[in-house]
Amino acid sequence: QVQLVESGGDSVHPGESLRLTCVASVSIYSDSRLYQMGWFRQSPGKEREGVATIDRDGRTAYADSVKGRFTISRVNNKATVYLQTNSLTPEDTARYYCAAGPPSGSVEFGLRPSAYVYWGQGTQVTVSS
Repeated sequence: QVQLVESGGDSVHPGESLRLTCVASVSIYSDSRLYQMGWFRQSPGKEREGVATIDRDGRTAYADSVKGRFTISRVNNKATVYLQTNSLTPEDTARYYCAAGPPSGSVEFGLRPSAYVYWGQGTQVTVSS
């Protein structure tokens, strides 16, 4: 069974930054179940939104709302995926989830929840003045 554990969420002011971390219980490089890794977010009353995704070869895709502000990266030998979030705004307030899944055909498809099999429990990010 694959487990994903997120950390790094916090309460911050607008304009500040956070680095979210997702650690997997199995290799994210050799295990094809974790070929694609993604970060999603969800706030009360809203659908889960794909924020960023990265495949095993390092190809990435981002939601338009975070392009230029968020960066996803992975360290395969540490079974870890990061989401660097900069210039945070109150609209970024949500619970952020890490997800893992098999190859999905295109990296952009990795912004869809249906591309993923495994999910973490999430970490809360709150941005307020």
